[in-house]
Amino acid sequence: MELDFERCYRAVDSRDQRFDGWFYTGVTSTGIYCRPSCPATTPKRQNVRFFPSAAAAQGAGLRACRRCRPDAAPGSPQWDVRADVVGRAMRLIADGVVDRDGVPGLAARLGYTERHLHRMLRAELGAGPLALARAQRAQTARILIETTGLGLAEVAFAAGFGSVRQFNDTVREVYGATPSDLRASRGGRRAVGGAGTITLRLAYRPPLHAGALLDFLALRALPGVEEVRDGAYHRGLRLPHGPGTVSLAPADGHVAATLRLADMRDLAPAVARCRRLLDLDADPAAVDATLAADPALAPAVAAEPGVRLPHAVDGFEMAVRAITTQQISLQSARTTLTHLLSAATPPADHEVDGEVDLLHGGQPHDRPWGLRAFPSAEEVLAVDDSAFRMPGARRETIRAVARAVAGGDLDLAPGGDREEAVRRLVALPGVGPWTAGYVAMRALGDPDVLLPTDLGVRRGAAALGLPDDPKTLNAYADRWRPWRSYAVIRLWRAA
Repeated sequence: MELDFERCYRAVDSRDQRFDGWFYTGVTSTGIYCRPSCPATTPKRQNVRFFPSAAAAQGAGLRACRRCRPDAAPGSPQWDVRADVVGRAMRLIADGVVDRDGVPGLAARLGYTERHLHRMLRAELGAGPLALARAQRAQTARILIETTGLGLAEVAFAAGFGSVRQFNDTVREVYGATPSDLRASRGGRRAVGGAGTITLRLAYRPPLHAGALLDFLALRALPGVEEVRDGAYHRGLRLPHGPGTVSLAPADGHVAATLRLADMRDLAPAVARCRRLLDLDADPAAVDATLAADPALAPAVAAEPGVRLPHAVDGFEMAVRAITTQQISLQSARTTLTHLLSAATPPADHEVDGEVDLLHGGQPHDRPWGLRAFPSAEEVLAVDDSAFRMPGARRETIRAVARAVAGGDLDLAPGGDREEAVRRLVALPGVGPWTAGYVAMRALGDPDVLLPTDLGVRRGAAALGLPDDPKTLNAYADRWRPWRSYAVIRLWRAA
C-alpha cells in the first residue's frame, strides 16, 4: 500500500487523531513505532518511516510506543468497507481464524492458495497472515496481562500462543518489556470483576453520535438476548469457544467494554465483533463530508455528526431478524422472535450468579450476565413448527436460510464474500431485494446499500423533501455513494 510521505508527516506533525489506525509511524532513532497522534515530540524527517500495519512495523524491528499505545488505536476503516480478498482476510484475522485454523484455514475460507494470499497481504500491508495474527496476539496478551489476574502461562495460551517461550519472546519484542514488567506497570490496580471478566476501552475516530447508536439498538432489542439500560448496551454472544456477554457504554473518546467470557481464548473475536457491531473503525469525517454535500441531508449531518451504521455480531441472527420483519412493524417482529427464542433456547436450570432469567419469565436483573446468545442455525432447525408465530412461507424461508448456513452453503460471517452471499440469499424462496440488502448492510457490513422500497426510508425521504418514489429515490441516491447505507440510517432517523 502506497503511503505518501508528505501527507503522513503532516498528519504526524499536527497529531491528527483521524489518521490513527490508517498508518503507523516508525522512528528509527528510538526503535519505536507510534500512532500518528502520539503526543511525543515530532521526530525529524530523516528518522521517520511509515508503515501500513503494526505487523509491518514490528517486522522492521520496532517496538510499540508505551505512551500512545499504537496497538489500541482504532482499526483502519478500509477493512470494514472493502469487499475484496484483503479486506475479507483482515476481518477474518481479527476474528481469530488464523489462531483457530491456521493460515491454511484462512486461505480455504477465502478460496486462494496460501502462497497467493501471503503475496497479496504482503503487498498491501507489508506483512503476511502469520505476522498480522502475531501482532493481534500480542495486543490480546497485553490486555489480559494488564486487566486480569490470570497467571502468565494462562495468558499465553488464552492469547493464542503455542508456547510460553513464544509468548515471552513476542511480548518482549513488541513492547520492549517482559510480561512480568507489563503486569508490574499496572501498579497496585487490581483486576476488575470476577473470573472471566475483562474491562477495556474500545477506541474510535471522533465524532461518535452515541445517542443514535443506542436509540437504534434499543428499538430492536430482543428480551433475553440484549437490552439498553443506563446508557449502555448489553447482549449475549456466541463465540468460537463458548458463550459470553458484553456491556458497551459510550464515553468520551472510547467505548467502555466489560466482557465476561467462558473461555479467554475468545477475547480477540469478542472485541472484533463488538467493534463491528458499533462501527467503531469507521471514518465518520469521510462519510459525513459526502452526505453533507447534499443540501437535503446537510442540516441533519450538522446537527448529528458521527452517526454510525450498527452492524451485527452474528450474521445468521441478522438474516432471521430481516426475514421476520418483512411487512410487519418492529414491535410485532420482536414479539414473534421472542416466541422463537423461548423455544430454541432451553430455560436456565437456575439463576446465573443470582440474576434472573428475563427471557423465561423472570424480572429484569441488575447486571447483564443472564443474557444469552441468539440461537444458532442448528438450534433453529430443531425447533417445532408451532414455535414460529408467523406465516408458513416465512417460517420455511427461515428454515431454508438456516439449512444453507448450517450446511456451509451460505457464509454470513464478517469475512464472507458480499456479492456471493447476496446472490445465494435471493436464490432462496421468500428472500427478496429488501431482505438481501438489509442483511448485506448490517451482517456483511456493506457501506453502500440503499433500501428504496423500505417504508421508513421513504418516510424519511419525504420528511426531508426528497423524492419518496423508490425508482426516483434510487436514482437520486447516486450522489451518496459510496455511503448509501449511512444515508439509510439518516433517513430512518428523519422518519
